[in-house]
Amino acid sequence: MNIVEVKDDKIVMDKELNNLDLFTLDFIRILEKYGTYALVSGYVAILFGRSRISEDVDVFVSPLTKPAFALFYKELTSKFDCINVDDVDELFDMLSTRHSIRFARKGQIIPNVEMRFALKPLDKESLNKRIRVEIGKEALYISPIELQIAYKERVLKSPKDFEDALHLREVFKGHLDSEKIKYYERVLKLHGYQ
Repeated sequence: MNIVEVKDDKIVMDKELNNLDLFTLDFIRILEKYGTYALVSGYVAILFGRSRISEDVDVFVSPLTKPAFALFYKELTSKFDCINVDDVDELFDMLSTRHSIRFARKGQIIPNVEMRFALKPLDKESLNKRIRVEIGKEALYISPIELQIAYKERVLKSPKDFEDALHLREVFKGHLDSEKIKYYERVLKLHGYQ
């Protein structure tokens, strides 16, 4: 993996796509037709070369209308199964009440995507400030690196999350905005995440 270019709103990298990347791209190719999304949490560190196993890919999506969600679900279920339930109305209600839902390739359980509507202020920030990551001809969107670091160090705090944050700090050394990290730490505290 090689980072070629880093800008405020774009990262270009040279990387051979792995199975988790291909799985993620298959899912978001459908999702992006219906709403704005940002990949978050552990997959972001893995995307940038962190060597660890993950069973899930976390994604925030702009809240969809019920008809739009029904169309998304219909298209998605040609390739993916929902792990939670298979009733579209129940799934929409789960998302609308701040719960996440999970999808995996048909006949599989892992890896899976954990999808949630961006309803909280920092979820929305992940979408509003998302960063385009270009890998060859492919592209996907992630939450700001500084927000990922702050969230992992100040909220999640597990050994795995500290290691993810350290990895991101090392990969993006010289490109991180320390004031942004401090800002996100303050916002996390203000919104009761700590």
